[in-house]
Amino acid sequence: METIVNQKLKGVVTINTQTATLNPADTLVLEKPSVEDGSAMWELVNNSSLDQNSAYKYIMMCEHFAETCVVAKEEGKVVGFVTAFIPPERQDVVFVWQIGVDSSQRGKGLASKILNELFDRDACRDVRYLEATVTPTNEASQALFKKFAKEHNTTCEVSECFPKELFPSDEHEAELSFLIGPIEK
Repeated sequence: METIVNQKLKGVVTINTQTATLNPADTLVLEKPSVEDGSAMWELVNNSSLDQNSAYKYIMMCEHFAETCVVAKEEGKVVGFVTAFIPPERQDVVFVWQIGVDSSQRGKGLASKILNELFDRDACRDVRYLEATVTPTNEASQALFKKFAKEHNTTCEVSECFPKELFPSDEHEAELSFLIGPIEK
């Protein structure tokens, strides 16, 4: 890998100032989000079937958790993201709050690339586990996390996290906990 700082090259993905060559027609940049990216992340969610959070949540995540959040941009437009944080009492875990991928990017493995970029971040150097919650009907996210575990040659433990009864609306499903790891670096 060749190091390139603040440069976007055609046919190259910029990842934490390192580049990885993709299909020559692709131009995709994975980077830390800025507060200006928060509204684009919210819009991406708003135009999908993902759980909608307030625009403030995305802006706040970009401000206070940029080291553990990733945006994917194509020609300057946000086409994917992950919001995540390291729980203060569990420094060896990165908790993935939400992953969003624009419909134009689905089927290209972007969510996997974003998760791997997150895990490779310097902020995650002491992280050995990835955790997320997923509803029982969200088969795409379940498959993504199981694939991540398989690619990293580790386990994916699934357990009940938040039962449906905890949520104020009958519309919200239970949340299952996915704990992946330990992950060797």
